Amino acid sequence: MSVLAKKESTIHTKQAESKPKNLTDFIILIALTVLIGGALFLYFKASLEQALLFVLGGIGGFVLYQARFGFTSAWRKFILYRQGEGIRAHMIMMLAANVLFLPLLLKGSMFGHPVSGYVFPVGISVLVGAFLFGIGMQLGDGCASGTLYHIGGGDANGIVTLIGFIAGSVIATTHFDFWLNTPHFEPISLIENFGVGFGFLIQFAMLAFVYYISVVIEKRRYGKLISTNLNNAHGWKAIWKGPWPLVLGGIILAVVNALILMIQGKPWGITSAFALWGAKFVQLFGAQPEQWAYWQDPGKLAALQNPLYQDVTTVMDISLMFGALLAAAFAGRYAKAIQWKRPTRMTVGALIGGVLMGYGARLSFGCNIGAYFDGIASFSMHGWLWFAAAFVGSIIGVKLRPYCAYKN
Repeated sequence: MSVLAKKESTIHTKQAESKPKNLTDFIILIALTVLIGGALFLYFKASLEQALLFVLGGIGGFVLYQARFGFTSAWRKFILYRQGEGIRAHMIMMLAANVLFLPLLLKGSMFGHPVSGYVFPVGISVLVGAFLFGIGMQLGDGCASGTLYHIGGGDANGIVTLIGFIAGSVIATTHFDFWLNTPHFEPISLIENFGVGFGFLIQFAMLAFVYYISVVIEKRRYGKLISTNLNNAHGWKAIWKGPWPLVLGGIILAVVNALILMIQGKPWGITSAFALWGAKFVQLFGAQPEQWAYWQDPGKLAALQNPLYQDVTTVMDISLMFGALLAAAFAGRYAKAIQWKRPTRMTVGALIGGVLMGYGARLSFGCNIGAYFDGIASFSMHGWLWFAAAFVGSIIGVKLRPYCAYKN
């Protein structure tokens, strides 16, 4: 090779390397602009609380991405390979949330407003909704929070899942009253029905039992516990490059959720925004969702009538995606993650999965965050029922995944 050819090759190589770096820098700039600008906008147009919640949503998205903190993948790994690291991280996260939530729930107020957890009825609607959600989260390759942080991280499949999620949410709201009238028990709070001390012990025992079962089953398969998230080649740079240990991610998410509870008086939510977005969309075509039973609740009706930036869940969902976008850019993985060409079967599966999750979330009072995480964090038995039913649904969903061109 001539000297001139070598120089040209070096120039082309440097140009190729500079393009991803320039794109990464641009994405970081966009993400920071949206997160900082959005917080300032909400502070002046809405309130300080809304701005703080927007920031917390962004932090949540950043943590979810950097820790690869999945609910869907954690359950799938246990179902397929009997690896329970993710499930154990969930249990530790729940316990941390219980410790943080308990004094707030007992106090009952914070910063001049009431504070309460998510404690909902235990019945058919939760069972059916969570079961459908469990199937859907495996077909859609992500739960509610997972879908959003996957989109932020550059996963085009998440966009399809989100479209289905919104559609399923709208469908569920059209006959929400039917599911509310199905057989159910009144809400059961462990700390209210059994006393604070005994209720906390019951909760701890259930968390410990699930943790223990995952350990026993995994050791029976491998003879030891399998860890996939301990060694990090990035050293201290892992703070922004990741990946973070799952347990660390779970504990930070518990802190974020407790801060959300303090600021807005209720825990983190994800999927109610999808129903709102869908309702506002169908209004453009002459539909009148305000006449549907779901929107008869004064709070929900106010959200339907007000601008989207006044809806807490909406602004937190948006910041969650941009928080994940920022994490993906810092890690240098955003450009590599984008793959627009996907098998048709995967697209169909993601759409169906999204519909099932959207429908199921409305029936079961939430998703993996609103029902599972928040329910158990709030000492509600409906959270445990949701966990059991959604896990059974996930077993079926995992068996269906190969038909949607997923490799595992």
